[in-house]
Amino acid sequence: MTSGFDVEPVRWDDAVLLLDQRRLPFEETWVRCGDVASVVAAVRDLTVRGAPAIGITAAYGMVVAARELAAGGVGDLGTAREGLQEAAGLLRGARPTAVNLGWALDRQLEVVAAAHADVTALSAALLASAQRIHADEVNACHAIGRLGAALVPEDANLLTHCNAGALATGGFGTALGVVRAAVAAGKSVHVWVDETRPVLQGARLTAWELGRAGIPNTLIPDGAAASVMARGRVDVVVVGADRIAANGDVANKIGTYGVALAAAAHDIPFLVAAPCSTVDLDCANGDAIVVEERDPDEVRSVCGQAVAPPAQAVANPAFDVTPAHLVAAIVTERGVVRAPYDTSLRRLTRGLGT
Repeated sequence: MTSGFDVEPVRWDDAVLLLDQRRLPFEETWVRCGDVASVVAAVRDLTVRGAPAIGITAAYGMVVAARELAAGGVGDLGTAREGLQEAAGLLRGARPTAVNLGWALDRQLEVVAAAHADVTALSAALLASAQRIHADEVNACHAIGRLGAALVPEDANLLTHCNAGALATGGFGTALGVVRAAVAAGKSVHVWVDETRPVLQGARLTAWELGRAGIPNTLIPDGAAASVMARGRVDVVVVGADRIAANGDVANKIGTYGVALAAAAHDIPFLVAAPCSTVDLDCANGDAIVVEERDPDEVRSVCGQAVAPPAQAVANPAFDVTPAHLVAAIVTERGVVRAPYDTSLRRLTRGLGT
């Protein structure tokens, strides 16, 4: 068994290169995004997904925007700043729930504000900043894995929902980073993989990653999670996050809340693994988190095959919010925090993590 498999969902090669997650696990295809519009479309249509990966993509998207402006003859920094603010607005609007998107764009806009040379130099500075963001997020995943692995018992059965592996980050993964680090530490691990309707990130992506890493796993329907817990076959639940509010409420893929409720009913620790970039101290609680409503056809069909009448009314929220009182611990690269989250998260983000 090995936990050495890794994949880079986002690369830079004079453009943004994205491993097309819509086509996995059946086809490994790369999409090249050389303009802002194509980056926005790739984020919106789930070519790339996962909060940290979206943030990294947006950071490189700002490089693409600067190069577009330079190629269009924009040389004045004032005009370039206006164009980059507009590009940031387009990227920010691609998906509203994942906070890493706005976090990365704000980092890039700081670079824009500090620029004092020409647009070519600004493009280079934005690229260096994006590469730092990328590297920092990968390093954060490894640190999360090491810290979270200590919370995984020997001979553990874990359950996860959605995909929080290398595909959702810059590499290695958050929730799956915990799994992989536990395996690397010599622990025997088996993972129950929720299929994660409607887009099947668990079935298509998490199972693929775990299989490639040689980690034993079993795919189950979303509706089977509570039953598996009731039979005593789950020791720990670990999931990722798209936004963590100041009070510890956690936004993650739709269905996570139900998993957390089932875990609480069976006295199973429910862990959240996410980098500090996912913590939003400006968001007081889960009620303030904007939940994205996606295309109804994602529910009316499975992998392009219709499973409901074409005119069927559909609600398709992409995320739900798990209240902080159901979260046993939040694992970040700076430390593991527990309730009361309104104080522990603030202390953590000030560099005083426990």
